[in-house]
Amino acid sequence: MNGDGIIELNVPQLPYYLGAGRSEYEIGDQHPNRKNLGIYDVLIVVKGELYIGENDQQWTLEKGDSLILLPEGEHYSVRPCSQKTVFYWLHFEHVERYESLLTSSDHEPELQDSSRPFGNPYTLRLPKHSKLAHPQAAFNLLEQLLTLEMDSSFWQEQRLLGELLSMLEEGSLRVMDSVQTRLAEQAAIYIQQNYKTKVTNETLAAALHFHPNYVIRCMKMKYGKTPIEYLNELRLERAKRLLVTTDWLIDRIAEEVGFRYAPYFSSCFKRYIGLSPLQFRKQYMTT
Repeated sequence: MNGDGIIELNVPQLPYYLGAGRSEYEIGDQHPNRKNLGIYDVLIVVKGELYIGENDQQWTLEKGDSLILLPEGEHYSVRPCSQKTVFYWLHFEHVERYESLLTSSDHEPELQDSSRPFGNPYTLRLPKHSKLAHPQAAFNLLEQLLTLEMDSSFWQEQRLLGELLSMLEEGSLRVMDSVQTRLAEQAAIYIQQNYKTKVTNETLAAALHFHPNYVIRCMKMKYGKTPIEYLNELRLERAKRLLVTTDWLIDRIAEEVGFRYAPYFSSCFKRYIGLSPLQFRKQYMTT
């Protein structure tokens, strides 16, 4: 989870549905204390108030509030319910797929998965705590989950989980400042249109008429990565496609995706994917 109260899940892999339920607490009842469950626990309150904490944070959840408890956290009741309280709970699992991004020299990236020629990564950004804009729609989704027949509902469960997480993600986007969101989108468009040329934080900021630090902050808020991380991922994903779909020399591919020097491109590519460009290409060549 980042410092803005957003839980970031890289996909693939997709979140995997484990189970859901509806709990009703009378006055004096309280949420159980648990820790290190290894799964995400989504709570959505229908009525009343639920007093719950995780590690050193505490919340009073009311009707329409959602909260995501983390797999490694310690969850505990802050105090018993003072009125009848009804809430849904949903458990899902997400196995991290660590993407390697080219960052500054003092941050060594993880290696990219080289088992597939093309990547289409996405980061699902869910609010830790939020007030649902349309709580009844979430209630309806959860009721559908609870009425599915066991042992014959895998895809229905996954579809409904996806719809619920999409609803939560849309809520996180609404709370973001619209000016910041638009600026991040403009920065992404600029990078997509100019990735073959030299793009730096300074040239990007100058093109958008904002301070570089502000552009970086907006990009991290919207996309979970800095402009340079976004640029490098875009360039190297383009290079992967060219390596598989053309017979161009490495020098030409490097130039095509915005690298001035082929040896530097090869070095960056190996850091990103764990293989040299030629090794990567040979995985998909027929003899």
